Amino acid sequence: MTYLVGKDLPTRPAGQRFRELLAGKGILQLPGAHNGQAALQARDNGFEALYLSGAAMTASMGLPDLGIITVEEVCFFIRQIVRSSGLPLLVDGDTGYGETLNVMNMVRAFEDAGAAAVHIEDQILPKKCGHLNDKKLASPQDMAQKVAAAARARRDMVIIARTDAAGSEGIDGAVARARLYHQAGADAIFPEALTSEAMFREFASRLPDVPLLANMTEFGRTPYFTASQFEQMGYSMIIWPVSSLRAANKAQDTLYKTIARTGGTWDLLDQMQTRDELYKTLRYYDYESLDAGIVATVLPHIGKSDRDAA
Repeated sequence: MTYLVGKDLPTRPAGQRFRELLAGKGILQLPGAHNGQAALQARDNGFEALYLSGAAMTASMGLPDLGIITVEEVCFFIRQIVRSSGLPLLVDGDTGYGETLNVMNMVRAFEDAGAAAVHIEDQILPKKCGHLNDKKLASPQDMAQKVAAAARARRDMVIIARTDAAGSEGIDGAVARARLYHQAGADAIFPEALTSEAMFREFASRLPDVPLLANMTEFGRTPYFTASQFEQMGYSMIIWPVSSLRAANKAQDTLYKTIARTGGTWDLLDQMQTRDELYKTLRYYDYESLDAGIVATVLPHIGKSDRDAA
């Protein structure tokens, strides 16, 4: 498949396809993809949907995750990931880029760019990574208004409400907010930065009929759990938001250190994606064949009568 042509190109709205996956058997696994190449690699390894992290986007731009990028910058990432992979994409919508009208604009822009789902959070600007200290929260009522606005603006998009309240308001506050956000129109809830299996289980037990998303980020407050463990705790989705970027960045840093030390890249050749592997991932030969096929089909045929007329 290429995004220019292919029998398996999606024809139905991304939101509908995401809902079907969410309703399917087992936990929906959403690895983070920070660009189109990562999205293709995730697809080739069998994943059916993807996640686009705000932290991964900003880090790939050389910026911290403090809510300083724009809707249109996010749409650039959405388009390349959806175009390359064709998979339903859940996008980090931060705080919605403003108040209710801004949230509605974000939803429409993301959906137009090809996103299947979005999550918005109940922090206020300047927002922080969910696993940092001193996060400031919006009132539950203000966040519920944003959720309602998002639900009103969407056509097929899945709306997920994230709450960061567990760290400051405890499990009771987080659950209360989650119920309010669900009533306001959220299709699912994302409890951020829970710190133990007991917290994850309690949160799920108190919201038994609401789809829940678990965040398995490295180096954060949440202990390491597998997808199957989260499923057993009652969660419907799991994201690994920045993992692809962390791995790529570490490899790049090793590369630059090696060049600086040795003056070349020879020592790392066995750790590099080969040209053939790159071309296969990009479907380079499919594009090449497509180009040649189109050229062949448009060549004019000139018969004897045409030559005589000329």
